[in-house]
Amino acid sequence: MSTEAPTAHAVLLHLCQSVVSSPDDVSIETSSTGDESVRFDVTVNKDDMGRVIGRRGRVAAAIRTVVGAAGAKDGVGTEVEFVE
Repeated sequence: MSTEAPTAHAVLLHLCQSVVSSPDDVSIETSSTGDESVRFDVTVNKDDMGRVIGRRGRVAAAIRTVVGAAGAKDGVGTEVEFVE
């Protein structure tokens, strides 16, 4: 779990595992970008990538919005990238 943004990390993990059909394949790599923000690189099963991104990126945008709010609670900005 991320030490910089534990709430944002937990929310992101829960949202991604809820959307995909293979929740055990979800992994999140956390890195600090230095300017009081945290970057989350999310990897999911290749068959689930479409589910996480959604039509026209709507699911991904919603996930980024909710994780951003959780990050604000942690006092940091967040960036969420979905890696293939």
